[in-house]
Amino acid sequence: MTDGKHLDALTAAYAAKRPEEVAALYDRWSRTYDADMSAAGYRHPTICLALLTRHLPRGAAPLLDAGAGTGLIGEWLDISGYPEVEALDISQGMLDQAARKGVYSALHCLALGGALPFADDAYAGIVSAGVFTSGHVGVEGLNELIRICRPGGVIVLTVKNTLWEQGFAARIAELEAQGVVTRAEETRPYVSMPGEADTVPSRGLALRVN
Repeated sequence: MTDGKHLDALTAAYAAKRPEEVAALYDRWSRTYDADMSAAGYRHPTICLALLTRHLPRGAAPLLDAGAGTGLIGEWLDISGYPEVEALDISQGMLDQAARKGVYSALHCLALGGALPFADDAYAGIVSAGVFTSGHVGVEGLNELIRICRPGGVIVLTVKNTLWEQGFAARIAELEAQGVVTRAEETRPYVSMPGEADTVPSRGLALRVN
């Protein structure tokens, strides 16, 4: 179990109502985030890395780490052979920590959920761990990720069951029926932080853009 300070930060992040609230919370949390999430047994980055390496060839570039936080996945992508990864996060404080790791080719302080300033088909792959969850980003953030991922590319994301049951599953099914994406893989539901009590499960998805 992690300490009370971390539990308070996590609860506040999930309860946030506006993007600026989320950004401010993560700015304050950025210095201890890596240690706190390690203590909680945070699984999303590992599962996303496994899905990405299974469905996107080593060396594919560029990639976007959408919701990069302090750069947990960025470090592992670099080790795993993905040479060009850009980071996007709503919190400048988190991006400042990510920059210290020296693994990102660009850093973008932006919020998911609205229009993004990237060209169509800009990325070979996108990974988004722990972003589609309570108080963060809902299904409205998916369309832009699809737009900026090139045909044949892969989007790997985690979705909290709360969102999955409130329209995310239906939207994925709709996009598949329209031929926009193909569900390359879907994990069984899992608890993202075993060190936390009463955690709602999430699932991992790998979507291939058609």
